[in-house]
Amino acid sequence: MTTFIIALLILVVLALYAIAMFNKLVTLRNRFKNAFAQIDVQLKRRYDLIPNLVNTAKAYLKHERETLEAVIMARNQAQQMERNVARDPSDPQAMKQLAGAESALSGVLGRLFALSESYPDLKANQNMMQLTEELSSTENKIAFARQAFNDSVMVYNTGREKFPANIFAALFGFNEAELFEIEDDGERKRPEVSF
Repeated sequence: MTTFIIALLILVVLALYAIAMFNKLVTLRNRFKNAFAQIDVQLKRRYDLIPNLVNTAKAYLKHERETLEAVIMARNQAQQMERNVARDPSDPQAMKQLAGAESALSGVLGRLFALSESYPDLKANQNMMQLTEELSSTENKIAFARQAFNDSVMVYNTGREKFPANIFAALFGFNEAELFEIEDDGERKRPEVSF
């Protein structure tokens, strides 16, 4: 009888430990998903600013249609990748695609800003100055949100890799989360926004 009670107590303690571990992993996963939601807000703001920026520049850059179209195409691609990640921030493939699309968008925005340097009237345009200031501010907010997301992902991944949590993580399908980072050093440069 005493052996049965001890065995039952051990099972209860193990069950409670498993529940606590599961709940901790759920909490960590929800934190990094919430952190991505903060990136999501800033990316949507950025995507909303870009068409206004292009429309303002269009009147001045009549001969630079290819660059303007590239900006819009890159924005649309990045926006689609952002929607994919927003559905499931734990999908590593979607996160890599978003990082690539964001890198491409930053590259064409950099070209647009470099090109606009050749047009003094565009640089002096009040709408263009306001839009670039808003875009610059949004870029800073995105950088902070990415850092918070990557910190949350690191805490989640560390929590799921520790023993014995790794057993529960594998058992309950808590997969490794992907960091939101740019892999190409050339793409790490922030686009120049000086009007």
